[in-house]
Amino acid sequence: MEKQEGCQEKKHKRRIHYSGTHPKSYREKYKEHQPEKYADTISKVIQKGGTPAGMHISILVQEILDFLQIRPGQQGLDATLGYGGHTLEMLKCLEGQGHIYALDVDPIELAKTKKRLQEKGYGPEILTVRLENFANIDKVAEEAGKFDFVLADLGVSSMQIDNPERGFTYKAEGPLDLRMNPEKGISAAERIRDISQEELMGMLIENSDEPYAEEISKEVVTRIRRGEKIETTTALHQAIEDALGFLPVSDRKEAVKKSSARTFQALRIDVNNEFEVLYEFLDKLPDVLAPGGRAAILTFHSGEDRLVKKSFKQLKKENIYSEIADEVIRPSKEECIRNSRAKSTKMRWAIRAEE
Repeated sequence: MEKQEGCQEKKHKRRIHYSGTHPKSYREKYKEHQPEKYADTISKVIQKGGTPAGMHISILVQEILDFLQIRPGQQGLDATLGYGGHTLEMLKCLEGQGHIYALDVDPIELAKTKKRLQEKGYGPEILTVRLENFANIDKVAEEAGKFDFVLADLGVSSMQIDNPERGFTYKAEGPLDLRMNPEKGISAAERIRDISQEELMGMLIENSDEPYAEEISKEVVTRIRRGEKIETTTALHQAIEDALGFLPVSDRKEAVKKSSARTFQALRIDVNNEFEVLYEFLDKLPDVLAPGGRAAILTFHSGEDRLVKKSFKQLKKENIYSEIADEVIRPSKEECIRNSRAKSTKMRWAIRAEE
């Protein structure tokens, strides 16, 4: 009898229930959050061109490795660790000899990735992971010395986009946050609380080339001024949808979709100071590269790419870089089919001049 009572205390924890035949929300996709346990499910999602919840599929991996030409014994830097896919492949190239430093500003994902890589056998003897903004690569180099190769993937990781609690997408209900590090700075909701229409309109134009910046900024600011709260992703999405209500019905749905994506991008860039951070990184990059060191940067929108292109061209003119990419490298058609999030990716590279 005592044994039965003891057994009754341990209640079985059932999985999350969802309507329909397949899970739709981020939390319901419990199998995708456990890739080590449900490999078949992960494989099926990827084969269909999707990204499993809580994961990120690295882009242009082979092209990056072909350019960086990593050799055993070298020292490298992954300035944007993310899910760690690029880092893992670079670590394999070292064959147990050398070291990689990996940085990220997201404390939530950094801890998960560090654990994941440690479980694959990459501990502190070959990999140093730090919660650090890549604008501070000079601080890392002061301790580590110069790097033979540097990679920076400027895109937002799928884990951040897909998690509604982070507020990176209009496609799911969540707090309008958009911070890479939710422990620092102010959220997007706080940012727009007292913003003027002129400032918001300028932000939308500068950060995402939004064609309906005037209409959207007017609608958002008008709502806030009359006491409405825009503190969730869906509230902002609704404001954008109403702002574009003047468009023909046949065009409206696609326009709202694209403008929502651009508006969220513009706010994300602003609250994370992404352009200022990129300026700093590009300015300091040559000084952390060893002679002949190689740097590859992945960008995901025109504003980022313009900054990288301009910096590389200017430093090549000053003979600081001996070579730079003449044209951007893009993912193949096959990769874009496998991973739809690869479509907007551009890669540029530079080689530090020999001293």
